[in-house]
Amino acid sequence: MRRYLLKTALCSTMLTLGGCSSVMSHTGGSEQGYYPGTRSSYNMLTSNGPGWGMKSFVAVDMPFTAILDTLLLPWDAFRNDKSVKSRVEESERSNDAVNNAIPPAS
Repeated sequence: MRRYLLKTALCSTMLTLGGCSSVMSHTGGSEQGYYPGTRSSYNMLTSNGPGWGMKSFVAVDMPFTAILDTLLLPWDAFRNDKSVKSRVEESERSNDAVNNAIPPAS
């Protein structure tokens, strides 16, 4: 019985914590396209930024992220990013284009 509870707790913990990069990329609104969490994990693994401790967590999480990204493919196909962050970035880009053409008054 004790072994069964330990296995159940371990599996439920792995399922709960799995796919972190996918969840972050789908809720953050920064990455668009298909498999954004997997791309983010791959970029983190190949970059020189995080240390070996973080890279080991990303490597363990990457299969779960790929599975969750696969399950969220229909969402990615039909999603349009209208988060507050994306609207502010779009506004800043359009203002920058206007300011380059017509400089603001000093």
